[in-house]
Amino acid sequence: MMKGIKKWRLFALMTTLLVFLAGCGREEISTLIPAGKVAQDQFNLLILSSVVMLFVIIVVSIIFVLAIVKFRRSKMGEDMIPEQVEGSARLEFIWTAVPIVLLLILAVPTVYSTFDLADVTSMDVQAEDGNSTHLTVNVTGKLYWWEFEYPEQGITTAQELVVPTDERVYFNLISADIKHSFWIPSIGGKLDVNPENVNTFYLEFDQESSELEDGVFYGKCAELCGPSHALMDFKVKSVDREEFDQWVTAMQAEPTPAEGALAQQGEELFGQDGLACISCHATSGAVTASGVGPNMATFGDRNRVAGYLEHNEENLKNWIADPQEYKPGNLMPDAASLNGGNELTDQELDALAAYLMGLSVEE
Repeated sequence: MMKGIKKWRLFALMTTLLVFLAGCGREEISTLIPAGKVAQDQFNLLILSSVVMLFVIIVVSIIFVLAIVKFRRSKMGEDMIPEQVEGSARLEFIWTAVPIVLLLILAVPTVYSTFDLADVTSMDVQAEDGNSTHLTVNVTGKLYWWEFEYPEQGITTAQELVVPTDERVYFNLISADIKHSFWIPSIGGKLDVNPENVNTFYLEFDQESSELEDGVFYGKCAELCGPSHALMDFKVKSVDREEFDQWVTAMQAEPTPAEGALAQQGEELFGQDGLACISCHATSGAVTASGVGPNMATFGDRNRVAGYLEHNEENLKNWIADPQEYKPGNLMPDAASLNGGNELTDQELDALAAYLMGLSVEE
């Protein structure tokens, strides 16, 4: 008796948790709150399949309950033999036709959407001036960060993707090492990022990210790729076309010199005469060459440090001093190995943090 009560308590607890968790969706990362046409199409397919499954469950449950109630032994007697329906053409037609109809209801819109979402034929359409009529972004997945190159604009950034709203944005996806998967849950996806071939698809961003609580949409790697797979996040800023063009212009401009004595000291440490961080990390957005490390041109504008830590100087200094502690398996060496085996002093860490936080293209 007690065992049965415990089972019912567990069932009640799980049901309660399910109800509460159902309300935990966040606009910036939930597939159940679509913020783009692709995400909406995929959400509609999810609703359609759920309705079909619910219909099947309800019909089967009703038949099951009716059979139990109508044909229970206490009512029909011990010797009652139900009507034999073997060979019934009507029943065989019903249980053959109904699954076919349900499969067609699922298959037709699914196949249509699959081919529609894979159609990138307009990606290379050019305007009269020879430029592409759509924005194209080359995405490169690396351990454990993301690089975003805008070939038409001649700029590159990392960790935070900036896109215009209300238009198609095409993506060329490739990996620099092992297989990853590009996914922005609120906007659509996901698609494999392979080292052997380029995968192409498009997304549409209907909502400006500034309306969200954190000011960005969250993107993730959806393919297990190593010890820091769960930390391979990126952010997406969606803005109107005018603001996007302003951002592109700012990215194309030469980076401004560091301001303040502390930031200038950090710039010297970052350069070739110091730790030589510049050999791996570009500080200008006006580059198209793939870097060993993330482009730092917009570091001061970012939402996170290392893709997931809160964006403040303390976390930045901790990351510089020992990156393996925060993202195991990443390719960034610890600061001591770049400094002749000596740990960076607090003054040097403060200087580097001041310099990097000052790298900004947004007003």
